[in-house]
Amino acid sequence: MAGKAPSGDPVQDAPEVSAPKHAAAGLPAVGHSLRMAHQQMGVRRTALTLIKVNQKDGFDCPGCAWPDPAHRSKAEFCENGAKAVAEEATLRRVTPDFFAEHPVSDLARRSGYWLGQQGRLTQPMYLPAGADRYEPVPWERAFEIIAEELTALASPDEALFYTSGRTSNEAAFLYQLFAREFGTNNLPDCSNMCHESSGSALSETIGIGKGSVLLEDLYRSDLIIVAGQNPGTNHPRMLSALEKAKAQGATIVTVNPLPEAGMQRFKNPQHAKGLVGGGTALSDLFLQIRLGGDQALFRALNSLLFQAEAEAPDTVLDHAFIDEHTHGFEDFAAAARATDWDEVLRATGLERAEIDRLLALVLKSKSIVVCWAMGLTQHKHSVPTIREVVNFLLLRGNIGRPGAGVCPVRGHSNVQGDRTMGIFERPAPAFLDALEKEFGFAPPREHGYDVVRSIRALRDGDAKVFFAMGGNFVAASPDTDATEAAMRKARLTVHVSTKLNRSHVVTGARALILPTLGRTEKDLQAGGPQFVTVEDSMGMVHASHGGLEPAGPHLLSEAAIITRLARAVLGPDSRVPWADFEADYSLIRDRISRVVPGFEDFNARVANPGGFTLPHAPRDSRTFPTATGKANFTAAPVEYPAVPEGRLLLQTLRSHDQYNTTIYGLDDRYRGIRGGRRVVLLNPEDAAAHGLADGAYVDLVSEWSDGSERRAPGFRVVHYPTTRGCAAAYYPETNVLVPLDHTADTSGTPASKSVLIRLEGGTDRPV
Repeated sequence: MAGKAPSGDPVQDAPEVSAPKHAAAGLPAVGHSLRMAHQQMGVRRTALTLIKVNQKDGFDCPGCAWPDPAHRSKAEFCENGAKAVAEEATLRRVTPDFFAEHPVSDLARRSGYWLGQQGRLTQPMYLPAGADRYEPVPWERAFEIIAEELTALASPDEALFYTSGRTSNEAAFLYQLFAREFGTNNLPDCSNMCHESSGSALSETIGIGKGSVLLEDLYRSDLIIVAGQNPGTNHPRMLSALEKAKAQGATIVTVNPLPEAGMQRFKNPQHAKGLVGGGTALSDLFLQIRLGGDQALFRALNSLLFQAEAEAPDTVLDHAFIDEHTHGFEDFAAAARATDWDEVLRATGLERAEIDRLLALVLKSKSIVVCWAMGLTQHKHSVPTIREVVNFLLLRGNIGRPGAGVCPVRGHSNVQGDRTMGIFERPAPAFLDALEKEFGFAPPREHGYDVVRSIRALRDGDAKVFFAMGGNFVAASPDTDATEAAMRKARLTVHVSTKLNRSHVVTGARALILPTLGRTEKDLQAGGPQFVTVEDSMGMVHASHGGLEPAGPHLLSEAAIITRLARAVLGPDSRVPWADFEADYSLIRDRISRVVPGFEDFNARVANPGGFTLPHAPRDSRTFPTATGKANFTAAPVEYPAVPEGRLLLQTLRSHDQYNTTIYGLDDRYRGIRGGRRVVLLNPEDAAAHGLADGAYVDLVSEWSDGSERRAPGFRVVHYPTTRGCAAAYYPETNVLVPLDHTADTSGTPASKSVLIRLEGGTDRPV
């Protein structure tokens, strides 16, 4: 029945396993979407809500950041988008009576899945020091509590202001404005845990830490390389774009340690061929790479391009582009020509013939796009890996012309927009200068803490207040035990949320849960109905209009929460018109237009259906705002993880019934796993070498150079066609295996895609 939450916490460690699928979407995806939507919303609410997802007069999906096409279908959403909407627009409610019934000690024993299934939060809740139950608290008192703690700090830098990627542009701008007027750049965000490596590498090499392609470039591309990404689960609408690209003549190459159903065949539920036919085969070539071998693969390709140029001078490399627009070519050329092929084959796990097949596709393609996600960004050597991707594209002039470029595919629906709005612990001086000019106060100039440094600061007593604008920080962060211990040392933890999650039960001495409006809901302020804006993964900015009645009368919008917090903390001496901003979001956009480049005349341009495109100098004019004024070749040594005998490399990943730390269900349909999450996917040959039958239960033990170990117990072995020597398991269950110090060089991103493990046990049932 819609609106009824599960009463018991289901067992998650005894899954049923069948053969993995070789096609994504189709009728099963339609049926699964509607079934989950009906369970959460009921039939009528499902119909009224889903027709507004990603429409020009509707609301932006609270799931992924994949861009919307110019011409949209009446059902412009995917299966996981429908799940995300259903979770937010659910009829289930978490009231004060729920908290009276469930003490924190009880909630802390529940799974993240069970917590999320209880429904929408309806009132502000407060956990006093020493108490075991949250109690309702008036909004005014909640802001007083936060103000008490913040104003008592010895320094503003003892406060941490975290941001999830679902926060709107307007709220993100206000949030960073408040933090900086308060006096700190401690603005960690979810980018620190996902695409920070992309931003670091791209900022250095092309001058902008964002992708350079638009949807139209995919449709005009000759070759699309999808590396370290599983669109079928994580960005399902990307499959529609790839299908269209195939129809336009593109060749698609997939580089991944796991064969993923969506990249094998796509059954588009918008078309009869997808519903009842065989769908579209997407990948023309699948390279099943070893974890962490991507830098070696692209270095090998680059070496082969130099070889091909030597054999046929002036026919392979784009010398005119290289001479006019790039820097560092000779040093890179020397490194590429010195490629060690034994090292390449060892790092990638591929055969030379497979790499040669990819080279042949590259040589016959004029325009190339490379797409990637967490499979490239969450290794220790992620930044040099992405730099090598840029090297590959620069060699043939594949940045700054149609059908070509870099395409980091972002996760949360506005994670890129939040960074554009100033959610960054290391802000550019020009941004701070613009803030100071616009608002008349001097923002702090010292860099703040990112996610990992924030956890260390809490652990070491250097931070005492943690405020989260959305997200599930405790579950999303690495080193689960260390993160939870650090959080419990805070004096106050505050979470602005729509639903319950693990972070609400791992608290400081005092804790607040502040319920907020979702994307699907009407936002009525003193100035009338309001809308917000978001930026997608390709730099398109558009409006989002909620249409549902709020889940309860006590909810505030994110913008209202921030403005009231600012008034409570900063007092009447603040020069920022916080009350005006709460009443009328167009006033926020006016200020954004004067602070953030590319947002000039913001209100008028976002009124255009479909929004507008932000400028991108490398794409638009082949100009590169780097330190050299040109696109930079780099010549880093090739790196890859070393694996001793008897050990495996583990990657953490999502199930199909999951979006980041939000668990929609306990199935992973495409991988053939149902009713459980504590599984480890092993190549059958690796399993045999370890003496492990399919269905055996093991502990995963991660090993580190300092001699430390971490353990995740009770995982069912699933024989699976992974790359030899590699394993896979779901997060957040395996985040416990990743230490705080296991981070990418330069970017500081947790390196969760290459964790050295051993397997212990082998019992026929969980212990």
